[in-house]
Amino acid sequence: MLYGIPVKYLSLAVLTIQNSLLVLIMRYSRVVSSLQFYASTAVLMSELIKLTVCFVLSAKLSIAEHNKLSIRLVLNDILGGDSWKLLIPAGLYTIQNNLQYTAVTLLDAATFQVTYQLKILTTALCAVAILNTRLSRTRWLALLALTVGVILVQLPSSNAPTSGGQASGASLQFLGLLAVLIACILSGLAGVYFEKVLKGSRKSVWTRNAQLSLFSIAPALFGVFIVDGQEIGANGFFYGYTGWTYGAIACQAVGGLIVAVVVKYADNILKGFATSISIIISCLASVWIFGFQITPLFIVGTALVIYATYMYGRPESTQPAVLPVSSNENSKDEEPIPMGGLQGKDSDSMHVQVDSSNK
Repeated sequence: MLYGIPVKYLSLAVLTIQNSLLVLIMRYSRVVSSLQFYASTAVLMSELIKLTVCFVLSAKLSIAEHNKLSIRLVLNDILGGDSWKLLIPAGLYTIQNNLQYTAVTLLDAATFQVTYQLKILTTALCAVAILNTRLSRTRWLALLALTVGVILVQLPSSNAPTSGGQASGASLQFLGLLAVLIACILSGLAGVYFEKVLKGSRKSVWTRNAQLSLFSIAPALFGVFIVDGQEIGANGFFYGYTGWTYGAIACQAVGGLIVAVVVKYADNILKGFATSISIIISCLASVWIFGFQITPLFIVGTALVIYATYMYGRPESTQPAVLPVSSNENSKDEEPIPMGGLQGKDSDSMHVQVDSSNK
């Protein structure tokens, strides 16, 4: 209990607010100014913030364990052991974070929020292919409903007129959809890889997030110097930055860490509710903030995605709802996959947590 409110319901509120604000602020930061900031710089800033916060929290844990502050012990904990195994997921998550900015630039917030739930599908398929996980019929039907819902969201209104401008807009929407699909695939691959190689790890969530952020710096710097290097050299690192840009960076950095803390109090049903509510909030806010027009197909598709998210997160009668870290990875029984992969953020560009939790 906190201020008389059960912690799990506070967790639900925090998850809902984080999921909603992240998409809305990221989208608004891309349209509020005619000057477009470079997404690679925002991703790098986010990783530096996460690394700093996680390093400080890892140091506090070290003080509690050894009754003294030893930077050497903290660095050994972060850099030693099996830390090298996080090189691959760190690189995948960095690319995913850059693609998220591309997607929210080309898609409205509501469409992005609904479509990005495909990470549930990609994570499940990767788990089936890589971990030999078996899913129940209910979960396969939920994944099918999720896919149909996302397809309906992408369909234009039947009575919408065709023009050259709309044709150009359709091309941009296709590119945005492609960015989301690739981001979802990378999220699924990184999360399942993390589950496979680090199952049974005893590292703290802060140490793991510090490792991920540290190993994300190199690919983030590649984006800054190689992808956008010429433009950044001409216009400056903070070109196009506004207050909303810093807000998006903070949401992406701190939001994932918040989720890493609260998900241990929320089961998959509550996380499903949080995702569903955040989708509704994002859709309604998009109408008010961005002038988004909701069509009947969009309503039906969104309803299917919300229903599929809820059904996939429901625990089976004979299995727990969350894949335990200590389970036998060679087991052929069904192992429910946490919704959205194993990231500690939804993050989305959400980093991974070792506890039995999920972006």
